[in-house]
Amino acid sequence: MNRNNNRKSTERLEDVTIALCAVAMGRESADSVIKNTRLVNVNTGEIQENIDIAITRGRIALVGDAAHTIGKDTRVIDADGMYATPGFMDGHLHVESSMLRVREFARIVIPHGTTAIFPDPHEIANVLGVRGIKFMAEDAVSTPLRVFTMVPPCVPSQAGFEDGGETITVEDVAELMERDDIYGLGEVMNLIGVQNGDINLHKEMAIAVSKNKIITGHYAMPENGPGLNAYIAAGARCCHESERREDAVAKMRLGMYAQIREGSAWQNVQEVAKAITERRVDTRFATLVSDDIHSDTILTLGHMDHIVRRAIEEGIDPITAIQMATINTAQCYQMDRELGSISPGKYADILLLSDLAKVNVKKVFIDGELVSDNSRLIVSIEQAAIPDAVRDTCKVKGSLYERDFLIPAPDGASGPVRTRVIGVVESRAFTKALEIDMNIKDGIVPTDAEQDIAKLIVIERHRASGVTGKGFVKGFQLKNGAVASTVSHDAHNLIILGTNDRDMALAGNSLLDYEGGIAVVEDGEIIANLPLPIAGLMSGDPALIVADFVFGLEEAWKDIGCAMNSPFMTMTLLSLGVIPELRLTNRGLVDVINGRFTSLFV
Repeated sequence: MNRNNNRKSTERLEDVTIALCAVAMGRESADSVIKNTRLVNVNTGEIQENIDIAITRGRIALVGDAAHTIGKDTRVIDADGMYATPGFMDGHLHVESSMLRVREFARIVIPHGTTAIFPDPHEIANVLGVRGIKFMAEDAVSTPLRVFTMVPPCVPSQAGFEDGGETITVEDVAELMERDDIYGLGEVMNLIGVQNGDINLHKEMAIAVSKNKIITGHYAMPENGPGLNAYIAAGARCCHESERREDAVAKMRLGMYAQIREGSAWQNVQEVAKAITERRVDTRFATLVSDDIHSDTILTLGHMDHIVRRAIEEGIDPITAIQMATINTAQCYQMDRELGSISPGKYADILLLSDLAKVNVKKVFIDGELVSDNSRLIVSIEQAAIPDAVRDTCKVKGSLYERDFLIPAPDGASGPVRTRVIGVVESRAFTKALEIDMNIKDGIVPTDAEQDIAKLIVIERHRASGVTGKGFVKGFQLKNGAVASTVSHDAHNLIILGTNDRDMALAGNSLLDYEGGIAVVEDGEIIANLPLPIAGLMSGDPALIVADFVFGLEEAWKDIGCAMNSPFMTMTLLSLGVIPELRLTNRGLVDVINGRFTSLFV
């Protein structure tokens, strides 16, 4: 199996070495030559002036003076002194977070210089299992983008804490690892299971190791001693959950790739970049990733070009930042023989930048073919109907009523009751476990606008079981209204945040009418929504249409009082029971630090 190539158009290295040598030596003409570049050499960390790149059969044959490789049929592209870099690679992301299917995601990221991604489809896997993983992998086939799909090992993220749509078993992992379009194990979120020797989880990791495939990590604890050592010893090669500079340094010191994240909500570059700019550690184990990024963020700011630019803005040398999105990523995934640098024998995935520090991508080549020119995709990616197999996934036990959202006070309580409240932190994935005195009214504990406390409800939506978790959250600054979503990591149950029960019921009921999505309600009226018929997670519409919906949702958040950055993503992670400190799943309130359920009232 040629595990380093997921594109039918690119030939295997062993099949084209004679042709590459013939072009390099001048016995045959190159298919194309990019002339007059300023080469950003990620191998040596230098810029070389006036460098040509000769390409044949989709691979690089020569880097240097390519005059002798130009024949009458050779296509010559004059770079006119632009910077040539390898194509950017996103080493960890969830395409589902863009709310686009893979083919539409490819359409908007390629012009931003992204030529390869390593997606972990654990969002759709939690809804549809293996069927969802196959849908995502197969949807990528029709695109020029290199899509190296990982198998999510923790579906559910932590057994016994939530009810998802499907599970991924050891047998599923073994089957999927035999596919040519599967390249490793996705983020191992159940770090407690790893540390405590969970047999099935270690079997899944062992399968990946036996197939010489990468295991990606999710180490979200602040502890960097025995627990981190155990986690890495089990095979986890990289981790995107570094929110402090010391977390990144600790991981890199132990030979783990620290994937510095900059998405729509989780923006860690500013803090974690200090591990490089202040601590001056070697950056060979540092990469850049997006993790979760919305379509409107990509269309407005960019994708990997934006993340590289952010690293440069925080003081990282431009060449170093580009290494962190190219050769370091390729080495992390053991693909540097094929990808990550502009070197002989490598795939001809090349960018031309007009400005290095601003990361202004002008041209994008994949397999040596020009696929984007002046920020415009110039190849066709065909639209396709949404398969029935990934639709109709929202099943709730009957309509929702105001009474379903009431939270009774503890028996016998009359005065203020000490309540466990989830405290959100803007642009951060972690939460705080707060204890706050809340008033009781007619035996019910209501929301408290004065203390900025809203109600949070999570309802199982895969089998109409009716199992529901109830709690409170502080930090959204809601003045009115409610927000409902079938996107709620990782089980993706129906999550509803609000200030009053009437709006919460309306928001939840509205999603059932169009197979899932997001809705914002104020004063009994739906003021913004986004239908997501693909597993309740993604739209089948073009990116511009989805981005317009997302913009409307962001404005609606402001209308109901929330001005924080990307509040939707913050809300959707409130049910993820593997990131500290306090979360709410459909089964109840989770004390993540101690790995157990806890009571709502102290």
